[in-house]
Amino acid sequence: MSIDQHIEELRAELRNAVYPDERRWIEEELVMALAEREAIWAEQEGLASSEPPF
Repeated sequence: MSIDQHIEELRAELRNAVYPDERRWIEEELVMALAEREAIWAEQEGLASSEPPF
């Protein structure tokens, strides 16, 4: 499963969450997944910008 799919699934779960503790857990997972995606993007951007242009 890609990180984007995981984020979308968490968002869907959050929309359907009823209990406050369930919502809190999903929100925490979503924050971590978004941070992971940002780290992946930053790493990819760093790799792309460190290569010399042809």
